[in-house]
Amino acid sequence: MPGNNSSAVVHYWAGKYGNVAWLFGPGSLKKCKLRPWLPYAFDCDAFSAWQNQTEWDEQAFFDALNHLRLHYLKPSWVVCPDVVTDKEATLEKWDKYRDRVASYGWPVAFVVQDGMTPGDVPSNADLIFVGGSSAWKWKTVNSWAANFDRVHVGRVNSIDRVWLCHDLGVESVDGTGWFRDGDDNPRLMRIESYLKGDRPPRSMDMFPATIAPKVNGGGYTDERTRDASCGRHLEMGT
Repeated sequence: MPGNNSSAVVHYWAGKYGNVAWLFGPGSLKKCKLRPWLPYAFDCDAFSAWQNQTEWDEQAFFDALNHLRLHYLKPSWVVCPDVVTDKEATLEKWDKYRDRVASYGWPVAFVVQDGMTPGDVPSNADLIFVGGSSAWKWKTVNSWAANFDRVHVGRVNSIDRVWLCHDLGVESVDGTGWFRDGDDNPRLMRIESYLKGDRPPRSMDMFPATIAPKVNGGGYTDERTRDASCGRHLEMGT
């Protein structure tokens, strides 16, 4: 998902390939003009607040949801407020905000954080957003994909990891690094190669798929065998 990025190439990809969407939050709402050909999901901007060491703005988040409720284009899902890398605080935020966010009528994503296991995910979560620290995320991503039907992975900034998520059956990913050098940098060619279905020769040699058990008991097979047409979405960011 091209989060926060309204570059012309994003619209071009959406029209040509179809599996591109936006991910953005309250801080980018004004510059991301909604378009019917570009689906979007709505973030809470907790990561931006954490990264900038500022207080998360509850009012801005709900003001933005109120604005989107009046728009004819609705988000595919909304991220419930979370606290980056903090398991207990994120669970507290879910208890505090989930019902209020769900009252808008859109699916609500639960962000998993460092230290969580599949058993920590609330039963009323509509999908899983894999957040947390980078090291923890890539150590556990196979387990989240194995145990949940709808999984989004945040901050995916290499083409090998895009393909890893694809092979694990992840529904969508986002990344903020792809556009940092403008619209004509070589990284964008790698992303377009993914949209075309052109796999780099050695991508999965670097990140091999593993077998992970389901928490409810059932077996789990190597995700390299999963159908490649599962409706993946690339959600990119600035």
